[in-house]
Amino acid sequence: MDRLLLSRILFLMAAVALCLVPVSQVFAADSPQVSVALVPLTSATPAELEKQGDLLRGEKRYLDSIDYYKAAMSKESSARLCNKTGMSYLFLQRNHEAQKEFDHAIKLDKKAPEGYNNRAYIELTKKDYGKAIKYYIKAVTLRPDSSDFHYNLGSAYFDKHDYEAAAREFHTAFAMDPDIFDRHSRTGIAARASSPDDRAAFDFMVARMYAQLGDFDRSLQYLRKAMEDGYKEIKKVYTDSEFATLRTDKRFSELMSQRPQPIP
Repeated sequence: MDRLLLSRILFLMAAVALCLVPVSQVFAADSPQVSVALVPLTSATPAELEKQGDLLRGEKRYLDSIDYYKAAMSKESSARLCNKTGMSYLFLQRNHEAQKEFDHAIKLDKKAPEGYNNRAYIELTKKDYGKAIKYYIKAVTLRPDSSDFHYNLGSAYFDKHDYEAAAREFHTAFAMDPDIFDRHSRTGIAARASSPDDRAAFDFMVARMYAQLGDFDRSLQYLRKAMEDGYKEIKKVYTDSEFATLRTDKRFSELMSQRPQPIP
């Protein structure tokens, strides 16, 4: 047998024994790349299997990550592993399987908020805002210092058009993390709102919060978004007390004189 080929085979066998790297990383750069994950070994510890599952999920190899998480759970069942498995299913848009994993996570640990938070998201995809709110409230109750959980609860209230409750939760999240609206910009209300009116109302709400904080740059940014989304009550900016100091900024006058037109 060719020595080079033999050395590669021995190296591959060593990697498989360690259960640490995918096959595609074993072969030399001049060899064809094979995007196949190693089969989870029965000798691997739950921690090793979970770590490999995390790496695979980070590479967006969700089906492979599920194999590793389930192999880990066969040895050590935990709410954490169920939540990670459910998240991989979510990325695959297999929400039914994800829901089962989140339900199992809650059953295993009723005091862990992540299962409730993730389960609430499943209800949001079904547009069952009432159930989503109940799950989010449970998550917030278990971890009241989480800005993300308060934001998620506010989003569910907003989707239900309960703007007063939404504003309350957004204010709480915002007080904990002033960058939270930017962090959720790709997945939050503004990204998935069902109508321009909803997006516009959300933009104006955020602009008010930033104005109250004194962050005029972002307040003006969201005011512009509100007008571009066609916010119909933009005149409130002249009467709401939160905008009082912003109204003295010349950039505010310039923006309002330009009156950006709604973007279809």
